[in-house]
Amino acid sequence: MPSMLNTFRLLSDPGRVRLVLLLAQEELTVAELQEILSTGQSTISSQLSQLRQAGLVEDRRIGKSVMYRLTEPRSDSGRRLLEVLQDGAVEVAEAERDTEALNLTLNKRRDRMRAYFDELAGKFGKHYVPGRSWKGLAETLLKLMPPMVIADLGAGEGTFSQLLAQRAERVIAVDNSEKMVEFGADLAAKNRIGNLEYRRGDMEKLPIEDASVDLAFFSQSLHHAQHPDRAVKEAFRILRPGGRIAVLDLVKHHFEEARELYADLWLGFAEVELVGFLKKAGFSRIESTVVHKEEQTPFFETLLVVGDKPRA
Repeated sequence: MPSMLNTFRLLSDPGRVRLVLLLAQEELTVAELQEILSTGQSTISSQLSQLRQAGLVEDRRIGKSVMYRLTEPRSDSGRRLLEVLQDGAVEVAEAERDTEALNLTLNKRRDRMRAYFDELAGKFGKHYVPGRSWKGLAETLLKLMPPMVIADLGAGEGTFSQLLAQRAERVIAVDNSEKMVEFGADLAAKNRIGNLEYRRGDMEKLPIEDASVDLAFFSQSLHHAQHPDRAVKEAFRILRPGGRIAVLDLVKHHFEEARELYADLWLGFAEVELVGFLKKAGFSRIESTVVHKEEQTPFFETLLVVGDKPRA
Protein backbone atom coordinates (compact mmCIF):
# COMPACT_ATOMS: atom_id res chain seq x y z
CA MET A 1 0.00 0.00 0.00
CA PRO A 2 1.49 3.44 -0.90
CA SER A 3 1.93 6.04 1.82
CA MET A 4 -1.42 7.38 2.93
CA LEU A 5 -0.33 11.02 2.56
CA ASN A 6 0.75 10.45 -1.06
CA THR A 7 -2.49 8.58 -1.73
CA PHE A 8 -4.62 11.41 -0.33
CA ARG A 9 -2.64 13.90 -2.41
CA LEU A 10 -3.23 11.93 -5.59
CA LEU A 11 -6.92 11.46 -4.86
CA SER A 12 -7.47 15.15 -4.21
CA ASP A 13 -7.78 15.49 -8.00
CA PRO A 14 -11.32 14.72 -9.30
CA GLY A 15 -9.95 13.36 -12.58
CA ARG A 16 -7.86 10.74 -10.82
CA VAL A 17 -10.80 9.86 -8.56
CA ARG A 18 -12.94 9.24 -11.65
CA LEU A 19 -10.22 6.96 -13.05
CA VAL A 20 -10.02 4.97 -9.81
CA LEU A 21 -13.81 4.57 -9.65
CA LEU A 22 -13.90 3.29 -13.25
CA LEU A 23 -10.97 0.91 -12.82
CA ALA A 24 -12.57 -0.47 -9.67
CA GLN A 25 -15.43 -1.65 -11.91
CA GLU A 26 -13.61 -2.83 -15.04
CA GLU A 27 -10.22 -3.34 -16.66
CA LEU A 28 -9.86 -0.74 -19.45
CA THR A 29 -7.46 0.57 -22.10
CA VAL A 30 -6.37 4.19 -22.44
CA ALA A 31 -8.49 4.47 -25.61
CA GLU A 32 -11.58 3.22 -23.75
CA LEU A 33 -10.91 5.64 -20.88
CA GLN A 34 -10.60 8.47 -23.41
CA GLU A 35 -13.98 7.56 -24.84
CA ILE A 36 -15.63 7.28 -21.43
CA LEU A 37 -14.13 10.42 -19.90
CA SER A 38 -13.95 12.56 -23.07
CA THR A 39 -10.42 13.47 -22.02
CA GLY A 40 -7.22 13.64 -24.04
CA GLN A 41 -4.83 10.71 -24.24
CA SER A 42 -1.88 12.61 -22.74
CA THR A 43 -3.87 13.65 -19.66
CA ILE A 44 -5.17 10.14 -19.00
CA SER A 45 -1.74 8.55 -19.57
CA SER A 46 -0.15 11.02 -17.14
CA GLN A 47 -2.78 10.35 -14.48
CA LEU A 48 -2.48 6.58 -14.91
CA SER A 49 1.29 6.81 -14.64
CA GLN A 50 0.99 8.67 -11.32
CA LEU A 51 -1.54 6.17 -9.97
CA ARG A 52 0.60 3.23 -11.10
CA GLN A 53 3.75 4.64 -9.51
CA ALA A 54 1.81 5.03 -6.28
CA GLY A 55 0.73 1.38 -6.46
CA LEU A 56 -2.96 2.19 -6.85
CA VAL A 57 -3.21 0.96 -10.44
CA GLU A 58 -1.56 -1.92 -12.32
CA ASP A 59 -1.39 -2.82 -15.98
CA ARG A 60 -0.96 -5.82 -18.27
CA ARG A 61 -0.31 -6.07 -21.99
CA ILE A 62 -2.74 -7.86 -24.34
CA GLY A 63 -1.34 -7.92 -27.85
CA LYS A 64 -0.95 -4.29 -28.91
CA SER A 65 -3.08 -2.96 -26.07
CA VAL A 66 -2.34 -2.24 -22.41
CA MET A 67 -5.15 -2.89 -19.93
CA TYR A 68 -5.32 -0.95 -16.65
CA ARG A 69 -7.07 -2.07 -13.48
CA LEU A 70 -7.22 -1.08 -9.84
CA THR A 71 -4.65 -2.85 -7.69
CA GLU A 72 -6.31 -5.28 -5.28
CA PRO A 73 -6.02 -3.78 -1.75
CA ARG A 74 -3.73 -5.92 0.40
CA SER A 75 -4.47 -4.31 3.76
CA ASP A 76 -7.47 -3.29 5.83
CA SER A 77 -6.57 0.38 5.38
CA GLY A 78 -6.45 -0.07 1.60
CA ARG A 79 -9.84 -1.78 1.57
CA ARG A 80 -11.34 0.94 3.79
CA LEU A 81 -9.98 3.63 1.48
CA LEU A 82 -11.61 2.00 -1.53
CA GLU A 83 -14.90 1.70 0.35
CA VAL A 84 -14.72 5.39 1.26
CA LEU A 85 -14.09 6.31 -2.38
CA GLN A 86 -16.98 4.20 -3.62
CA ASP A 87 -19.32 5.58 -0.94
CA GLY A 88 -18.24 9.08 -1.86
CA ALA A 89 -18.91 8.58 -5.57
CA VAL A 90 -22.26 10.33 -5.12
CA GLU A 91 -20.27 13.53 -4.51
CA VAL A 92 -18.49 13.22 -7.88
CA ALA A 93 -20.81 14.93 -10.33
CA GLU A 94 -19.61 12.93 -13.32
CA ALA A 95 -19.57 9.49 -11.65
CA GLU A 96 -23.05 8.39 -12.74
CA ARG A 97 -22.40 9.53 -16.31
CA ASP A 98 -19.05 7.73 -16.28
CA THR A 99 -20.75 4.47 -15.30
CA GLU A 100 -23.28 4.84 -18.10
CA ALA A 101 -20.46 5.53 -20.58
CA LEU A 102 -18.58 2.50 -19.22
CA ASN A 103 -21.58 0.26 -19.92
CA LEU A 104 -21.77 1.57 -23.48
CA THR A 105 -18.07 0.85 -23.97
CA LEU A 106 -18.46 -2.70 -22.66
CA ASN A 107 -21.44 -3.22 -24.98
CA LYS A 108 -19.25 -2.19 -27.90
CA ARG A 109 -16.72 -4.83 -26.86
CA ARG A 110 -19.45 -7.47 -26.91
CA ASP A 111 -20.78 -6.22 -30.24
CA ARG A 112 -17.35 -6.57 -31.87
CA MET A 113 -17.10 -10.17 -30.71
CA ARG A 114 -20.70 -10.93 -31.67
CA ALA A 115 -20.10 -9.54 -35.18
CA TYR A 116 -17.14 -11.88 -35.57
CA PHE A 117 -19.22 -14.94 -34.70
CA ASP A 118 -22.20 -13.79 -36.76
CA GLU A 119 -19.88 -13.78 -39.76
CA LEU A 120 -18.67 -17.29 -38.97
CA ALA A 121 -22.11 -18.86 -38.50
CA GLY A 122 -22.34 -21.99 -40.64
CA LYS A 123 -18.59 -22.08 -41.32
CA PHE A 124 -17.38 -23.92 -38.24
CA GLY A 125 -16.25 -27.39 -39.14
CA LYS A 126 -15.11 -26.15 -42.55
CA HIS A 127 -12.26 -24.05 -41.17
CA TYR A 128 -9.57 -24.69 -38.59
CA VAL A 129 -10.32 -23.57 -35.02
CA PRO A 130 -7.51 -23.92 -32.43
CA GLY A 131 -8.16 -26.44 -29.69
CA ARG A 132 -11.12 -28.12 -31.38
CA SER A 133 -9.99 -31.72 -31.55
CA TRP A 134 -11.90 -35.00 -31.60
CA LYS A 135 -9.48 -36.45 -29.08
CA GLY A 136 -10.26 -33.65 -26.63
CA LEU A 137 -13.99 -34.04 -27.17
CA ALA A 138 -13.78 -37.81 -26.78
CA GLU A 139 -11.92 -37.43 -23.48
CA THR A 140 -14.69 -35.12 -22.30
CA LEU A 141 -17.51 -37.42 -23.40
CA LEU A 142 -16.18 -40.06 -21.02
CA LYS A 143 -17.03 -37.71 -18.15
CA LEU A 144 -20.61 -37.11 -19.22
CA MET A 145 -22.51 -40.32 -18.62
CA PRO A 146 -25.29 -41.14 -17.71
CA PRO A 147 -27.95 -39.04 -19.53
CA MET A 148 -28.66 -35.72 -17.86
CA VAL A 149 -29.79 -32.13 -18.46
CA ILE A 150 -26.81 -30.33 -19.98
CA ALA A 151 -26.06 -26.64 -20.62
CA ASP A 152 -23.58 -26.08 -23.48
CA LEU A 153 -22.29 -22.58 -22.75
CA GLY A 154 -20.88 -20.53 -25.63
CA ALA A 155 -22.14 -23.28 -27.91
CA GLY A 156 -21.66 -21.57 -31.26
CA GLU A 157 -23.69 -23.40 -33.86
CA GLY A 158 -23.96 -26.32 -31.46
CA THR A 159 -21.85 -29.07 -33.04
CA PHE A 160 -21.08 -30.54 -29.63
CA SER A 161 -24.62 -29.87 -28.36
CA GLN A 162 -25.97 -32.13 -31.09
CA LEU A 163 -23.56 -34.90 -30.12
CA LEU A 164 -24.59 -34.57 -26.46
CA ALA A 165 -28.28 -34.63 -27.37
CA GLN A 166 -27.89 -38.21 -28.61
CA ARG A 167 -27.55 -39.37 -25.00
CA ALA A 168 -28.71 -36.43 -22.87
CA GLU A 169 -32.17 -36.04 -21.40
CA ARG A 170 -32.12 -32.43 -22.60
CA VAL A 171 -29.49 -29.98 -23.88
CA ILE A 172 -29.68 -26.18 -23.60
CA ALA A 173 -27.25 -24.50 -26.02
CA VAL A 174 -26.46 -20.87 -25.16
CA ASP A 175 -24.65 -18.39 -27.41
CA ASN A 176 -24.69 -14.59 -27.69
CA SER A 177 -24.65 -14.57 -31.51
CA GLU A 178 -28.15 -14.38 -32.94
CA LYS A 179 -27.05 -15.92 -36.24
CA MET A 180 -25.27 -18.79 -34.48
CA VAL A 181 -28.43 -19.54 -32.52
CA GLU A 182 -30.59 -19.37 -35.65
CA PHE A 183 -28.23 -21.60 -37.62
CA GLY A 184 -27.95 -24.17 -34.81
CA ALA A 185 -31.70 -24.27 -34.19
CA ASP A 186 -32.38 -24.77 -37.90
CA LEU A 187 -29.81 -27.55 -38.07
CA ALA A 188 -31.29 -29.30 -35.02
CA ALA A 189 -34.77 -29.08 -36.55
CA LYS A 190 -33.47 -30.43 -39.85
CA ASN A 191 -31.88 -33.38 -38.04
CA ARG A 192 -35.01 -33.87 -35.90
CA ILE A 193 -33.23 -33.42 -32.59
CA GLY A 194 -36.15 -32.69 -30.28
CA ASN A 195 -34.31 -32.53 -26.94
CA LEU A 196 -31.99 -29.67 -27.95
CA GLU A 197 -32.99 -26.07 -27.22
CA TYR A 198 -31.05 -23.00 -28.34
CA ARG A 199 -31.14 -19.81 -26.28
CA ARG A 200 -29.45 -16.50 -27.01
CA GLY A 201 -27.60 -15.09 -24.01
CA ASP A 202 -24.31 -14.10 -22.41
CA MET A 203 -22.12 -16.62 -20.56
CA GLU A 204 -21.89 -14.15 -17.69
CA LYS A 205 -25.66 -13.75 -17.41
CA LEU A 206 -27.20 -17.04 -18.51
CA PRO A 207 -30.86 -17.32 -19.56
CA ILE A 208 -31.21 -20.48 -17.47
CA GLU A 209 -32.99 -20.98 -14.15
CA ASP A 210 -31.19 -21.59 -10.85
CA ALA A 211 -30.33 -25.21 -10.02
CA SER A 212 -31.90 -26.59 -13.20
CA VAL A 213 -29.12 -28.52 -14.99
CA ASP A 214 -26.86 -31.45 -14.18
CA LEU A 215 -23.85 -30.46 -16.28
CA ALA A 216 -22.52 -27.06 -17.34
CA PHE A 217 -20.06 -27.34 -20.21
CA PHE A 218 -17.66 -24.80 -21.76
CA SER A 219 -16.08 -26.13 -24.97
CA GLN A 220 -13.40 -23.70 -26.22
CA SER A 221 -15.66 -20.81 -25.21
CA LEU A 222 -14.42 -19.53 -21.85
CA HIS A 223 -11.54 -17.63 -23.47
CA HIS A 224 -14.19 -15.48 -25.20
CA ALA A 225 -15.71 -14.35 -21.88
CA GLN A 226 -14.87 -10.85 -20.69
CA HIS A 227 -14.78 -12.15 -17.12
CA PRO A 228 -14.16 -15.93 -17.12
CA ASP A 229 -14.53 -16.14 -13.35
CA ARG A 230 -18.04 -14.64 -13.57
CA ALA A 231 -19.00 -17.14 -16.27
CA VAL A 232 -17.88 -19.99 -14.00
CA LYS A 233 -19.93 -18.51 -11.12
CA GLU A 234 -22.97 -18.43 -13.43
CA ALA A 235 -22.39 -22.10 -14.20
CA PHE A 236 -22.39 -22.79 -10.45
CA ARG A 237 -25.72 -20.96 -10.12
CA ILE A 238 -27.56 -22.98 -12.77
CA LEU A 239 -26.27 -26.35 -11.57
CA ARG A 240 -28.26 -28.56 -9.23
CA PRO A 241 -26.52 -29.67 -6.02
CA GLY A 242 -24.30 -32.56 -7.06
CA GLY A 243 -24.10 -31.21 -10.63
CA ARG A 244 -20.84 -30.98 -12.53
CA ILE A 245 -18.94 -28.39 -14.52
CA ALA A 246 -16.58 -29.28 -17.38
CA VAL A 247 -14.26 -26.71 -18.99
CA LEU A 248 -12.39 -27.60 -22.18
CA ASP A 249 -10.08 -24.77 -23.21
CA LEU A 250 -6.62 -23.87 -24.45
CA VAL A 251 -3.60 -23.92 -22.18
CA LYS A 252 -2.12 -20.43 -21.90
CA HIS A 253 -0.12 -19.62 -25.04
CA HIS A 254 1.54 -16.70 -26.84
CA PHE A 255 -0.06 -16.89 -30.29
CA GLU A 256 -1.13 -13.24 -30.40
CA GLU A 257 -2.70 -13.65 -33.85
CA ALA A 258 -5.54 -15.57 -32.18
CA ARG A 259 -7.01 -12.26 -31.04
CA GLU A 260 -7.55 -11.15 -34.64
CA LEU A 261 -8.11 -14.57 -36.24
CA TYR A 262 -10.54 -16.03 -33.70
CA ALA A 263 -11.69 -13.01 -31.61
CA ASP A 264 -10.06 -14.53 -28.51
CA LEU A 265 -10.08 -12.24 -25.47
CA TRP A 266 -7.79 -14.53 -23.48
CA LEU A 267 -4.82 -16.47 -24.85
CA GLY A 268 -5.88 -19.60 -23.01
CA PHE A 269 -5.47 -20.16 -19.29
CA ALA A 270 -2.87 -21.57 -16.97
CA GLU A 271 -4.07 -24.73 -15.26
CA VAL A 272 -3.88 -23.02 -11.88
CA GLU A 273 -6.09 -20.18 -13.20
CA LEU A 274 -8.92 -22.46 -14.29
CA VAL A 275 -8.74 -24.49 -11.10
CA GLY A 276 -8.79 -21.20 -9.18
CA PHE A 277 -11.95 -20.04 -10.99
CA LEU A 278 -13.72 -23.25 -9.97
CA LYS A 279 -12.55 -23.09 -6.36
CA LYS A 280 -13.60 -19.46 -6.02
CA ALA A 281 -17.05 -20.24 -7.42
CA GLY A 282 -17.56 -22.99 -4.83
CA PHE A 283 -16.83 -26.19 -6.76
CA SER A 284 -15.22 -29.18 -5.06
CA ARG A 285 -13.50 -32.42 -6.18
CA ILE A 286 -11.75 -30.49 -8.96
CA GLU A 287 -9.69 -32.44 -11.48
CA SER A 288 -7.57 -31.09 -14.34
CA THR A 289 -5.59 -32.66 -17.16
CA VAL A 290 -4.11 -31.77 -20.55
CA VAL A 291 -6.09 -33.91 -23.00
CA HIS A 292 -4.49 -32.92 -26.30
CA LYS A 293 -1.26 -31.45 -27.65
CA GLU A 294 -1.05 -30.28 -31.25
CA GLU A 295 2.02 -31.30 -33.21
CA GLN A 296 2.15 -28.27 -35.50
CA THR A 297 2.99 -24.67 -34.69
CA PRO A 298 1.81 -22.87 -32.59
CA PHE A 299 1.48 -26.17 -30.66
CA PHE A 300 -1.82 -25.48 -28.90
CA GLU A 301 -2.60 -27.64 -25.88
CA THR A 302 -6.11 -28.38 -24.64
CA LEU A 303 -6.91 -28.51 -20.93
CA LEU A 304 -9.90 -30.24 -19.35
CA VAL A 305 -11.00 -29.16 -15.87
CA VAL A 306 -14.00 -30.68 -14.09
CA GLY A 307 -15.56 -30.11 -10.69
CA ASP A 308 -18.69 -30.82 -8.63
CA LYS A 309 -21.22 -28.51 -7.00
CA PRO A 310 -21.52 -29.69 -3.37
CA ARG A 311 -24.80 -31.32 -2.40
CA ALA A 312 -25.07 -29.37 0.84
